[in-house]
Amino acid sequence: MMFIVLGKADVLLFDRLRVLIADTAAPLLQAVAQPVATIASGVRHIEGMFDLYRENERLREENARLLQWQDLARRLQTENAELRDLTKYTPEGAPRYISAQVIANSGGAFARNVLVSAGARDGVTRGQAAVTGEGLVGRVAEVGNRAARILLLTDLNSHIPVMLDGSRERAVMAGDNSDQPRLLYLPVNVTAKVGERIVTAGSGGIFPPGVPVGVVASVDGGIVRIEPYAELSRLEYVRVVDFGLEGVLPQNAMPLPKPARSARVVDPDAAR
Repeated sequence: MMFIVLGKADVLLFDRLRVLIADTAAPLLQAVAQPVATIASGVRHIEGMFDLYRENERLREENARLLQWQDLARRLQTENAELRDLTKYTPEGAPRYISAQVIANSGGAFARNVLVSAGARDGVTRGQAAVTGEGLVGRVAEVGNRAARILLLTDLNSHIPVMLDGSRERAVMAGDNSDQPRLLYLPVNVTAKVGERIVTAGSGGIFPPGVPVGVVASVDGGIVRIEPYAELSRLEYVRVVDFGLEGVLPQNAMPLPKPARSARVVDPDAAR
């Protein structure tokens, strides 16, 4: 019986001792566990930051791709709009025409012309008309195998027989390198009206009659200015039209640039 009592006493003693040790060690274990938990939390936070960084990189790359597609879509939309504009005006009686892209613009203080991506191999010849959906742009001045240069209505060398659509009076529209060409040789008894429509007259064997050109923009002191229908400063596509006038087009229909006064003209026969 005594042994049984001692055994129970030892169990109670050991339980109390175990509880005492646990109470004593609890603050120490808590102090040790807190940095471990903090470190674990920090590791998880760092891992989350890396995941966030990778996600941001993925979104950034995806956004860059979307911006590229958006830019491409806008360019295609602009090109489609330009090509649709070309269909607004279809020259009557034109045997054929070629749509060409403007690849260079030589506009400046002394020249108003553009280079297009169509040439002799496409059937382009000197003197053919260049139009957009709005109307006349100019005429072909130089032709290469793959490209051609278009002399715009506003160029100093551009002289086109035109007609006032209201009065049917004829005149010559001459460029002077400004945005609005002038009307020359208009009869003195004829008064042009602002807003009056201007079309080609068909004389001179260069253009057929009735091709839209522009409207009278201003009449000031006898000077009549024409606002072209086509936006010549923003050309992207043009239609080069073959009216079948090659046989009647004079060889000197396209005026050549005059040499500078200081330029020395060399006789090719004397140079031999």
